[in-house]
Amino acid sequence: MDNVNPSSAECLASIKTGEAGQTPFSQTIVQLTQEELIQLKWEANYWKGQYDLLKGKLEVLQQKLDSATARIRDLKQRLFGKKSEKKAAKSDKAGSNTKPQPKPPRPRGQQKGSQGHGRTARPALPVIDEEHDLPPEDQRCPICAKAYKELPETEDSQIIEIEVKAHIRRIKRKKYAQTCHCTQAKGLITAPPAPRLIPKNGIGVSVWTEILLNKFLLSRALNNLCIDYNYRGLPIAPGTLTGGLKKITPLFAPLIEQLIKKQLTEDLFHNDETGWKVFKAIEGKTGYRWWLWVTQSQSVVHYTLAPSRSGDIPIEYFSALDKHLEQVIVVCDRYKGYLRLAREIPVILLAFCWAHVRRDFLDAARSYPKLEAWMLDWVEMIGELYHLNKQRLQHWDETRPLAQQTPLFQQHQQALERAIQRMAERRQQWLDKDDQSEGSETGGELHPMQRKVLNSLKTHWDGLIVFVDNPQVPMDNNTAERRMRNPGMGRKNYYGSGSQWSAKLAAAMFSLFQTVLLWGLNPHHWLYSYLDACANNGGQPPADITPFIPWMMTEARQQQLRQPLTMSANQPATTPPPDRSKPP
Repeated sequence: MDNVNPSSAECLASIKTGEAGQTPFSQTIVQLTQEELIQLKWEANYWKGQYDLLKGKLEVLQQKLDSATARIRDLKQRLFGKKSEKKAAKSDKAGSNTKPQPKPPRPRGQQKGSQGHGRTARPALPVIDEEHDLPPEDQRCPICAKAYKELPETEDSQIIEIEVKAHIRRIKRKKYAQTCHCTQAKGLITAPPAPRLIPKNGIGVSVWTEILLNKFLLSRALNNLCIDYNYRGLPIAPGTLTGGLKKITPLFAPLIEQLIKKQLTEDLFHNDETGWKVFKAIEGKTGYRWWLWVTQSQSVVHYTLAPSRSGDIPIEYFSALDKHLEQVIVVCDRYKGYLRLAREIPVILLAFCWAHVRRDFLDAARSYPKLEAWMLDWVEMIGELYHLNKQRLQHWDETRPLAQQTPLFQQHQQALERAIQRMAERRQQWLDKDDQSEGSETGGELHPMQRKVLNSLKTHWDGLIVFVDNPQVPMDNNTAERRMRNPGMGRKNYYGSGSQWSAKLAAAMFSLFQTVLLWGLNPHHWLYSYLDACANNGGQPPADITPFIPWMMTEARQQQLRQPLTMSANQPATTPPPDRSKPP
């Protein structure tokens, strides 16, 4: 009222209160012309429209700002925040600003008072005796200089050492000259040449074994291996190894064929995919990014390298499933390519990953602090599902169908089903409440992020609850994701593959090594045995590969390949010949 004339203010106040005989303000009649009334209405509508337009733009900009702020907060958390999801301890009194005293960290390693396991036995290591003696002057009495008597026993101790060195096997083939006069016999005969994995190649089986293991199991770059071997007295060029690897790639084709044949007869799979670089230009393809797909079943881990992430890749692979399978369960994430897979092949049932759903709520809680309590409530409910499922599996007998399990299992099964039902009802209540309030002036009841995570939960619900009626199905896709760790380390250390044949070799070796590890075999022993069999067959795959297929070999053969492979300079491998008899 600073800019209003005092007399006018007094007059206005009197009009409002009806003092001095004036008509009350609410009853004052104002006379306007029709033109003035139309003009005022037009201006009111115009400015109201401008206000609504700006209000809508402001809401859109505010949503974009909230989304960008949430994204920045999420990236900061990933880069600088704590990696653990453990909650901070709550204070005893509500509203208290006193920080709880942190518990002392648990010391690493074996805890005091716990029972140890003693020294680790290593019966496979050879023992080389060393005799340490006293100097001659210390073998006499320091007083009278009389010699001490040597005792038959010794005081023994052990020190473990590793000696890795290259050596040359000089093959001396004996010759024999004819001593008779038979014209049809050869005048000179020579012992047969030593078996070689690659004809006319001077690199032995043990070197190729080391190369393949180091690159595809231990994720070491080929160039780094050459540097290491040079320091050990074995100068070797990367091109020499690359050319040799290209020649031995076809040796593994029969093994991969058996892996695929076996896997497609099984009914539970774990699938995942990740990026992989193949530095070879392909007509019609932009860039060098390929995709590495993994499929793990009960017996086999199989990798496929493909130029794209199209759903055609798993569809093509699973189209060869055994026709006798009535239902096949694929545990996977929510990638739409798998949705296509289930539509194209009706026997496939998708089981989605609860860890990804849990991550949705955790990411939203981190990005939107105002929603943190609401999001973490859902995280707690998901944690309850994991707990109930773990209790259920402790009493599960996989040889019995679900209806014939023990009463204790059925008790935990019912508790799990009730928890699933409560979560479904709560999800639907929030979505219904949001739909009812969506037309109001304040908009929907839910924040857009809340609506997003709940709609995703509803969309994938049928796949998320597959584990309830199928206890053999895990709640998450961690099995397949763990199989990506080894290729992921390789991608980090040597970036990918330099050609298509190299990519094919990488997928084959990943498949073979991970399958061998799945069966508990020693990959070093298994690979050397197979390459040695190829060398003895003239650089070709052996005619009988059953001794190298885990599910085809006998139990004795499996026990043999679980042991370390012992090597010596005079005898390349001390492993006995494979048992080629098939199990009954």
